[in-house]
Amino acid sequence: MQKLRLLLLASALALLLPVTGYTQSVSDIAELGPEERRAYMEALSPDERAAMRKKLRSEREALSDEERMALRERMAANPPEGAGKKHKERHAQRRAHWESMSEEERATKRAAHAEKNAQRREQWESMSEEERAAKRAARAEKKAQRRAQWESMSEEERAEARKNRREGKHHGTQDRRRPTDETGTGAE
Repeated sequence: MQKLRLLLLASALALLLPVTGYTQSVSDIAELGPEERRAYMEALSPDERAAMRKKLRSEREALSDEERMALRERMAANPPEGAGKKHKERHAQRRAHWESMSEEERATKRAAHAEKNAQRREQWESMSEEERAAKRAARAEKKAQRRAQWESMSEEERAEARKNRREGKHHGTQDRRRPTDETGTGAE
């Protein structure tokens, strides 16, 4: 009986060690595979996810340029699931455009992005708890509807939906995009 208890304890610890090992370092998350990373993040509570995002963001901001490039290379070696040729091409175009910008242009883009996020945050914080709950419920309802629709589709319909998504034909996105000039700034 004593040996059985020791065996059960050892096997339980062996099952727990891989999970606890991931929480030791935030940088280890970048090295996980897409499925492992998704499973790890889904296992966290919403507060833990927010804290993890904040910690990741602060770590990335503290990196030197060389360390950022090394991190990008590691992330590129471990792409998200479904990262196909078009995705890589668009990413390369965005990266080339960003790197071709001057520091002033980058600072302007960052400031505009930060301002937009601040406005969203201010709007969210100005809402009552009931309004926030209603927004969350509406979002959860839409997500559930999309999930139910997806699950009711045949494999052929799913393949067609994936193809349309890749080509930008979903929800009329192409028509809703803001027209841009040659520089891509959106100025007319």
